[in-house]
Amino acid sequence: MEPETIAVGLDGSVESLAAARWAADEADRRQAVLRLLHAWILLAAEAQDTPPERDQNAGARQIVRRAVEEVRTRHPGLGIMEELVGSEAVPALLRAADTSRMVVLGSRALTAWEGYVLGDVGWDVIGRAERPVVLVRGSWSAKAAAAEARTESARGTPKSAGPRVVVCVGLKRPCDALLTFAFDAAASRGVPLQVLHGRPLPVHAYVPWGIEPDVAAEVTEDAEKELQQAMAPWRERFPDVPLQLTVLPESPSHALVGTTAGAELVAVGRRLHHPLPAPRIGPVAHAAIHHVTCPVAVVPYS
Repeated sequence: MEPETIAVGLDGSVESLAAARWAADEADRRQAVLRLLHAWILLAAEAQDTPPERDQNAGARQIVRRAVEEVRTRHPGLGIMEELVGSEAVPALLRAADTSRMVVLGSRALTAWEGYVLGDVGWDVIGRAERPVVLVRGSWSAKAAAAEARTESARGTPKSAGPRVVVCVGLKRPCDALLTFAFDAAASRGVPLQVLHGRPLPVHAYVPWGIEPDVAAEVTEDAEKELQQAMAPWRERFPDVPLQLTVLPESPSHALVGTTAGAELVAVGRRLHHPLPAPRIGPVAHAAIHHVTCPVAVVPYS
């Protein structure tokens, strides 16, 4: 049986190198093959004995070669596939997704208060891929995540926690693919899984002086019972993964953005077969992509 692959889209940016490093760690953890892919529509067909000074693909080769050198220093024994594709980036990455466990892309930061941006390639791949797509910020590292958690803890932020995987779930419909990905990610890292559910308050909870505490408590208690019940079979399936169940009386997007300090990975879902004809990224995934600082996995589910 051939080992599974983890594909990385390279474009020569600092962010794509960060994505390659993260994907190499993941591939090493899973004993998978790292697939370093650069797509260039102008890739030329050349003979094997083409001299370097006439190599029209020298720039494209250098992008992949630099990524190989970057990950080899950390994982000298890792299996690596170098792939140059004469194609537009989106179709090349979607084809790679079809035969890989996941696709990993870089995401560029603007400023601390503006969040992050994602190019058209990233949006198209996330919206159309049928496998998980992981986004990695150029500045992210496990040390940075730990420092962020310490900062939030010093501020007395009650929502912060230590190293873990966070998954944001709804309770209206099954999301087995998302939960399987999240539990597996936590198990492979040996860290807890925080299952987060945001439950917006009803209109009558809002009063002129703020929020009616009794209504908020009732809504939260009901949601906690539903979440406990939904997670019962998953506890049996993954008995070695410590669970942290968190219910917040606010929108899922706000709940997620305020609960990820110190996380190693955040997983959010995207409906694979949405009623709208065009690919759609929901509000929770949209918020995670723009405002969560650690790697974000967008997992499609039926």
